[in-house]
Amino acid sequence: MTDVRPGARRVGSPWLIGRKWPDGTPVRLYFFPHSGGSPGEYIRWAGQLPEAEVWGIQAPGRGSRIAEAPLTAMPELVEDLVRSAEFGTPAVFFGHSLGALTAFETARALRAAGLPGPSALVVSACPAPDRKRGRASVRDLPDSELLEIINQRYGGLPPEVTRDQALLELIMPYYRADFTVYETYQYAPGEPLGVPLHVVGGDQDIPTELLSAWAGFTTSDSSLTILPGGHFYFRDPAQHARLLRLLTDVTDAARR
Repeated sequence: MTDVRPGARRVGSPWLIGRKWPDGTPVRLYFFPHSGGSPGEYIRWAGQLPEAEVWGIQAPGRGSRIAEAPLTAMPELVEDLVRSAEFGTPAVFFGHSLGALTAFETARALRAAGLPGPSALVVSACPAPDRKRGRASVRDLPDSELLEIINQRYGGLPPEVTRDQALLELIMPYYRADFTVYETYQYAPGEPLGVPLHVVGGDQDIPTELLSAWAGFTTSDSSLTILPGGHFYFRDPAQHARLLRLLTDVTDAARR
């Protein structure tokens, strides 16, 4: 944790990684990671988002939950998350790739349960829920081939990890589980959300028409921002800064 304020305290759900500020920060920003992703990558942005209380979503099978069996279907994942975690308000959800679908379905599930949900949703690098997500299935590939896909498409694993067979055996199941969630996801038609929905993507990644289709999933305002780069456009410092400005604007609007 890089942005720790004096007196900050942890909150109970194993799904939520972060710290609650005692001074009552008025807006919370929840990050839903990509396939195989760690919430830590996003939580490290907290120091650059000082006006928001930053939280990461940590699914079973990773981090401090490494001993738990990973979940392999979106309905059970969202059901467990909504049952376990209490989301503060006002809140903004940000989801990247698989995390975009997870954030969207979590917002729908909270609404269906009559629970407080996000004041705005930011989705990144993911086609709209009812659009084909393309690419051949990878979830059943042997570990060696799946690892090659991870290295080619998703920024790869650190060399020290790929050289450690015992560590690979620990982490490959949750990559495989996340790919299974993503590849088997099926959108169930329902009422659009009623909150602002902001879409972001790299110009070398998802076709713009698949991103712009997200506008139909809210009755409120929507926006589309295309930045230079691929699937992880935000790992470029300039595009990272632009994404942070967008998140700051969205959390500022949620605060008002």
